[in-house]
Amino acid sequence: MCGTLTGKSACARVVLVDWKGRTVLDEYVKPREKVTDYRTFVSGITAEDLVDAPDIDVVREKVQDLIADKIIVGHGLSNDLECLGLEHPWNMIRDTAYYEPFMKNHFGQMRPRKLKELAEEKLQREIQVDGQAHSPSEDAIAALDLYKSHRPRWEACMASQAKEGKRIMIAQQTMSEEDYQHYFAGLPVPEYR
Repeated sequence: MCGTLTGKSACARVVLVDWKGRTVLDEYVKPREKVTDYRTFVSGITAEDLVDAPDIDVVREKVQDLIADKIIVGHGLSNDLECLGLEHPWNMIRDTAYYEPFMKNHFGQMRPRKLKELAEEKLQREIQVDGQAHSPSEDAIAALDLYKSHRPRWEACMASQAKEGKRIMIAQQTMSEEDYQHYFAGLPVPEYR
């Protein structure tokens, strides 16, 4: 992403890799707003990279086609999806920033950790090295490898959440509003007469 005149971040490059870490999409994106900060020190992006870049609509369509009906893995995916103007089903997202075993406890609150820190600790891999060009494909592969390292546990957690979601849906459909509120407040549901 790069910074714009309005103060918002704009999508400037999109990289997607497949399960084997092969790049399937690497596109620069021409922001619609005037760019005030290319964030080259972080993004590696320069003004020249965006001169002939396609519009966000073109890239969004490519991304949508590639991720449709697929589980997507990444770090801070909500930011990426929002920047692209895309939505994806919650149960098809594996975000290493918000996977609890990868988070840190900060005074009783779980907080995301940096991908660089997680890669070093969990994968013994150095990424985002100071003074070197930033590589979004390296970040994507690191997030994918983090997911792979915890996949069985992560998928068991997702299956449990899906079951709970189904139970909630059934409870919403079959209980009265009062009973539903009791159920989710942890109070006993009144017996039916």
